[in-house]
Amino acid sequence: MSKQPVTVTQAAAEHFKSLMARCDTEPAGIKLGVTAQGCSGMSYHMDFAEAPVPEAEVVDAGGVTLYVDPKALMFIVGTEIDYEEGQMSNGFVFRNPNEQGRCGCGASFHV
Repeated sequence: MSKQPVTVTQAAAEHFKSLMARCDTEPAGIKLGVTAQGCSGMSYHMDFAEAPVPEAEVVDAGGVTLYVDPKALMFIVGTEIDYEEGQMSNGFVFRNPNEQGRCGCGASFHV
């Protein structure tokens, strides 16, 4: 069995399930990639996958299928996706061992 390129905590998997349950249609899963944006160069991007994504790396995210964009793999391999709730904000947290830095607001990163 090969190691998955991205891991997902139980909290993140449960939140994915909650978000997908609110959709009018039943998504095939979640798409994960990176986009060129922000002051540090790249930002994580997630969206619903309406259908399976054939070219993507498929990750079992606690019962949710996560489709990882192959163009993003070199930047995010080894990343853990978590979901945290705090007093001031809630959201997904990316713990990426490849990151060399983040912008001040934490919205973008560089490797």
